[in-house]
Amino acid sequence: MTDPAILARIADALERIAPPPAPHADPAAHPAYVWRDHGLAVARVFSPLPLDLLTGVDTQKAALLDNARRLATGAAAHDVLLWGARGAGKSALVKATVGELRGQGHDVALIEIAGERIEELPRLFALIADVPRAFVLFLDDLGFDEGASGAAGGQGPRLLRSMLEGGAEARPANARLHVTANRRHIVSRDLREQDSPINPRDVVDDKLALADRFGLSLGFHVCDQDTYVAMVQGYADRYGLAFEPLDAIAWATQRGSRSGRVAWQYVVELAGRAGKKL
Repeated sequence: MTDPAILARIADALERIAPPPAPHADPAAHPAYVWRDHGLAVARVFSPLPLDLLTGVDTQKAALLDNARRLATGAAAHDVLLWGARGAGKSALVKATVGELRGQGHDVALIEIAGERIEELPRLFALIADVPRAFVLFLDDLGFDEGASGAAGGQGPRLLRSMLEGGAEARPANARLHVTANRRHIVSRDLREQDSPINPRDVVDDKLALADRFGLSLGFHVCDQDTYVAMVQGYADRYGLAFEPLDAIAWATQRGSRSGRVAWQYVVELAGRAGKKL
């Protein structure tokens, strides 16, 4: 039988050599943060694209900027679900909106949280609730795996739903969630009853109810060819790059997609060919 005193000494030694938890970054001092390792860390780089560079999403841009401005000025504002095609500009628009408001003199910051950290949101809420500034809480590419457990599985929608509306751990007045997802209702395409430890109909109902909790829901769709070329034109003009529309179209065709992301990747290619930095 192991001597309890020996076990205690081993535990004390391990505690001494274990690195202490990193202190939270000052939530009032920086433009952008990442929630990692159970704490708030300063984002290494925050350089969002200028808002006026994001084209083809004018309606979504106007709605998101108006809502975020309300938040920044202390007025009533919605939580936001940005859903739709990959590469359509959802994430870029959230970051660009924060950058635009900061450029206008508003004290607003971005905090990015990974989807699997949803259960840690109450800790973040407590940290920022009394800070005299606005926060855009950014959950990018959210999806729930029905085969997983905890926040990544069937409990995820219920946890997030309680934080969005009602519940003792609802988000504070100075923060609103901005969530991006590929589908309007954040439901997996391969939901199968035999793979889920709980009734899959309950999972679907939870996710439909979750989508309904967002006061502002913005859809993003695959753009047409003219809009795609206009996106490239806007980027190219900003950075002084010449391009041929047919070359830009061929670039998109090779990738099987037309989107803001593909337009930006083409402009990066143009800059590289010209030996320029962006």
